[in-house]
Amino acid sequence: MAVDIKNLNHSQLKDLISKAQIRQNELSKEKVAKLRDKVLALIKAEGYTFEEIFGQARSKAKRASSPVAPKYRNPANPAQTWSGRGKRPHWFSDALKAGKKEKDLAI
Repeated sequence: MAVDIKNLNHSQLKDLISKAQIRQNELSKEKVAKLRDKVLALIKAEGYTFEEIFGQARSKAKRASSPVAPKYRNPANPAQTWSGRGKRPHWFSDALKAGKKEKDLAI
């Protein structure tokens, strides 16, 4: 099935490219699946298990994030606090612009 791309308009060419990319992804997945089956068959034929050859699959350790105590408090609204990490809140920046110092806002 040869397609003469010189006779295709923009939308037809775009559609053809899209279909070709989808087909390419399908073929790639099929190839990986076949290779996986071959590797597993070879391992089994030799009398081993996948885990014996490659070890157990390891999961990535997730670091537990613990809340950080606030270091600064908004004097106009004591309910607003900031730990000093991340982007500065607007109230903190506004207070600094108004002439206050960081130590004035510290808890």
